[in-house]
Amino acid sequence: MSFTPQPFRIDFDSATLDDLQRRLAATRWPNGFDRDTWDFGTDPAYLRSLVEHWQHGFDWRAVESRLNRFAQFRAEVDGLGLHFVHERAKSSANGKPLVLLLVHGWPDSFVRFEKLIPLLVDPAAHGGDAGDAFDVVVPSLPGYGFSDAPRRPGVLYEMARYLGALMEGLGYERYGVHGGDWGGTITERIAHAHPRQVVGAHMTDVSFMHLFEQHPDLSAAEQRFIDKSQQWQKAEGAYSMIQGTKPQSLAYGLADSPVGLAGWIVEKYRSWSDCDGDVERRFTKDDLLTQATIYWATNTIRSSTQLYHDAMNPGVVTGVAEQLRRLTGKPSVPAGFALFPKDIRPPPRAWGERFFDVQRWTEMPRGGHFAAFEEPELLADELRAFFRPLR
Repeated sequence: MSFTPQPFRIDFDSATLDDLQRRLAATRWPNGFDRDTWDFGTDPAYLRSLVEHWQHGFDWRAVESRLNRFAQFRAEVDGLGLHFVHERAKSSANGKPLVLLLVHGWPDSFVRFEKLIPLLVDPAAHGGDAGDAFDVVVPSLPGYGFSDAPRRPGVLYEMARYLGALMEGLGYERYGVHGGDWGGTITERIAHAHPRQVVGAHMTDVSFMHLFEQHPDLSAAEQRFIDKSQQWQKAEGAYSMIQGTKPQSLAYGLADSPVGLAGWIVEKYRSWSDCDGDVERRFTKDDLLTQATIYWATNTIRSSTQLYHDAMNPGVVTGVAEQLRRLTGKPSVPAGFALFPKDIRPPPRAWGERFFDVQRWTEMPRGGHFAAFEEPELLADELRAFFRPLR
């Protein structure tokens, strides 16, 4: 495989940012009830305040400068251009730090790990032990942000190949993997596909795709988890059904209206985080608009939702391959979990042990779905502890 990473800097062209401002100024707001509320989706009053800040307070160029402090690259991997952060450990007890692949989910980007990266590459500067330092690789998933969008469906089932090839190209023969949301699903798949290379797999959830499987011997705790998951799907999961069945229809509106895009995304940050209904307890307006601007300026909302369609529509050949993969049993690599209480549906340990060789299971004191951003110090401590004996 020819692998030649090229340095990359984020630099949206002025025409794209000017067009964004014109569209924000020309927003056509929907009608609705007089009382502003989150009961029907994103609160109109909050969204208006967010858009006002997008127009008059948000400084994208300052965000670019901040994100560009990370060493970023793009490289062609199996015919697809991948963007990734590659930060080297600042120190290590043995001079050979373990590398950690961090995999984000939806509706976010590599920015999920912005606060976590410094804690991992330079633990000594943040109250930790230099021997726990990691080299860190943080890709933008195919179809997200600054990576290319695949031109055909099925990318979910190719993620392990793309990311495994990325790590091989970087020269890493042993590495750990961490992820949540789709990142957790992909972490599991990488561990299954590359057991000789992956020394450990760490996740903040058990992939929701296991909920599609039938298990007649559920414990009482597992049955309660299944029941709660079904209730959550009815109350909150319509977005996944839309993205899993008709992502193209949805994309016309979200790709054409930045306000529509922000309204679709911000509600998830409020609902899935440990914020007690006040999204700005966990995320500033700048945090939310950083993610929205990346989706908008790269025009990747459609390609980002393809994973949901892939999951619900694997096709006959892929479906058979997935059944065979499950029959081979759980991944052989050690697995660790950090379960944050306000995540979408934290499972019991028995559920995780059905699918993984669980070596560490920690129920965290606070935090939600976007744990790496909400509670980076807690997550960094967990990652250090889990991978310490695996180095």
